[in-house]
Amino acid sequence: MAFPRVDSLREDGSAEAQLLGLSEDDLVLLAELAKGVTVDRVGRRLDVSGRTVRRRLRGICDRIGVATAIEAVAWAARRRLI
Repeated sequence: MAFPRVDSLREDGSAEAQLLGLSEDDLVLLAELAKGVTVDRVGRRLDVSGRTVRRRLRGICDRIGVATAIEAVAWAARRRLI
């Protein structure tokens, strides 16, 4: 089962998200985490391992300058990207 696609990056933070190299898939990953879906379940839905999801999440955190997944979700939510 695939995730629903994010229609487009929202106006508010889209320029910032694009500058930081966040893809729509990255935003979908953050949106699923915001819903409370576990990393392992996100991995199963994306047909990748939980470890791969954690690695992608670490990359997202590094790009946006936060330390944790929770901060990454909050960052995206504040910018209305998710």
